[in-house]
Amino acid sequence: MTLRFRALGLVAALISVSAAAHAQDVKSDQQVLIELEMAWDAAFHKQDAKFIETLLADEFIATYGDGSRGDKAKELSLATETKQQVDSSRLDEFIIKIFGNTAVVWFTQILVGPVNGKPTEVRYRYVDVWVIRNGRWLAVASQSTRLTLKE
Repeated sequence: MTLRFRALGLVAALISVSAAAHAQDVKSDQQVLIELEMAWDAAFHKQDAKFIETLLADEFIATYGDGSRGDKAKELSLATETKQQVDSSRLDEFIIKIFGNTAVVWFTQILVGPVNGKPTEVRYRYVDVWVIRNGRWLAVASQSTRLTLKE
């Protein structure tokens, strides 16, 4: 009888440890959205339009830093055509608000690359809108604003 109780105790302990380990693997929506933004940025610099396509809803609309607009096709085209050399890109200052199946993500992008042979830093502020469809976050809108550096 004691062996049976020990076996049941061992099974209960294993289930408890397994459940705790699984709970640690679950990411918050905020973590997922930050990872998606970072993956989008990395894919853009690697010109990986196929990956970016998996992030964008069919009705995606972007408003770019110069005020022009583009749809999903334009965004994918920009990803493959951009020739600007970027030595580093970092995303920072995330603010994420979730409203049911919709999320708004604000962040700053810091790009460093050569301009006229000298390293130059450029900063953009982004607002991206994401929706959950079939259990996945998809971007439906993005707007970027170039920041001017105060000297």
